[in-house]
Amino acid sequence: MTIPRQPPSRRAALRPRRPSRAPMRSRLSVGASLGALSLIAVFAIAPPATPDAAGQLAVYISEHPQTLRVSDRVSLQGGSRDGYSATAGVESLAASGTNYSWAKLVMLSGGWPQSEANVTVMVRWMRQENGTASWWNRNNPLNNGYGSGGGSGLGSYDTLVTAAQKAAQNLQRNPSFATIVAAFAVSAPTNITEQAIWASPWASSHYGNGSRWHTSSVPEVAAPASAW
Repeated sequence: MTIPRQPPSRRAALRPRRPSRAPMRSRLSVGASLGALSLIAVFAIAPPATPDAAGQLAVYISEHPQTLRVSDRVSLQGGSRDGYSATAGVESLAASGTNYSWAKLVMLSGGWPQSEANVTVMVRWMRQENGTASWWNRNNPLNNGYGSGGGSGLGSYDTLVTAAQKAAQNLQRNPSFATIVAAFAVSAPTNITEQAIWASPWASSHYGNGSRWHTSSVPEVAAPASAW
């Protein structure tokens, strides 16, 4: 006798299938991968940090090396000597007596080039400290405390010549001013030297990190002869 097959249970036929979780895991994996790639892309295109004054100075020096080559064969037959020029000395600068003369005197005292860039920075610096109309105030144009009898920069010097010498000495003796000295030594662009001044402890305000530093041209003003 053949037993007829029973039709499947209606409950079993209507039972819904559980959805597979595999596609969800795949979507999560793909999403995580895309997120990681996005972060990598962001860091890859992010601009590098701007170097500080010392870093900019190092880049400038590496891009502008100074070299001197002298031929081992010197012949004057049928030739001529090159011309030469002299750098203004203490007496001639003092005789001129202007703020630009004093700026050059600081360069002379420090053994740095009396270049346009160096002198421009110095007269701007003097303007920030004492203004232009009375830049020789207390014979201390930079309000330098070293050797002036005023630790906070409120002292005075006997002459502006002494003031120039003490300003150069203070810059050279204090490691905190090393970047300024290095910038003067290579006649760095004004913006690099000025950033070194702002970053240094010369002024507790740091000149507002440059926000209170003026770059307009500085008029030439003579100091009284008695100040020299």
